Amino acid sequence: MSERVAVRKTYKLFIGGKFPRSESGRSYLVQSSNVSLASRKDARDAVVAARAAVKGWAGATAYNRGQILYRVAEMLEGRREQFVALGIPGDEVDAAVDRWVWYAGWADKLAQVYGGANPVAGPYFNLSAPEPTGVVAVVAPERPALLGLVSVIAPAIVSGNTVVVAASPSEPLAAVTLAEVLATSDLPGGVVNILTGAITETAPALAAHMDVNAIDLTGVADAALATDLEVKAAENLKRVLRPAPADHDWSTDPGLGRMTVLLETKTVWHPKGV
Repeated sequence: MSERVAVRKTYKLFIGGKFPRSESGRSYLVQSSNVSLASRKDARDAVVAARAAVKGWAGATAYNRGQILYRVAEMLEGRREQFVALGIPGDEVDAAVDRWVWYAGWADKLAQVYGGANPVAGPYFNLSAPEPTGVVAVVAPERPALLGLVSVIAPAIVSGNTVVVAASPSEPLAAVTLAEVLATSDLPGGVVNILTGAITETAPALAAHMDVNAIDLTGVADAALATDLEVKAAENLKRVLRPAPADHDWSTDPGLGRMTVLLETKTVWHPKGV
């Protein structure tokens, strides 16, 4: 009897809560698995999905968003051994779970910390409240493949933004496996969209897209590419987060900066009753 040939898994993109193949039909080999090579058309499709999800996700209660992020942590912990089998250290998986929990806890606290009543000289209430920026494009850090990815996705979506993520080209399996976690975690389709492949192809399309409100260049190591993406982003005045230092330690306290930089502040005036 001939030896059985194992079925090689094909990892697809994650767009709009579904797992489509790249419209180009291309893929590349990673750890004996086929991974989709996203095209500019895939990037545009992901932005459409992210934009469609903004209203529902931003309109959800902060408490509900926190519940969903916590559910992601639960599902990720349940798949711990699957990530370890991909070569991701167990302590990194644990740290990624803890990071989801940490951001989940901030979901219903941001408004109190970064909003409130302002003192004014007049018979008015003046109130400021944080609101999400909208659609955020993210270039994920190359490493650590899972913790770095979670550390750029969670702070963006906790406040109501939706994201299109260009995953690490060299270590994409963590991203596409995380997509399987997200798909079973009550997260509405389109809130997180994940593209695998060359960031030199997808990132410029995202930076130039007129329906993207902000771009996070954390994982861009090439200074020339980062400059080109910033120039493209300036066309519609996108908010730009500069690349992270190569030696950035993702295991340290993340702080609040990644959440607050993707917020807009809405201030309203209302007359006081006599």
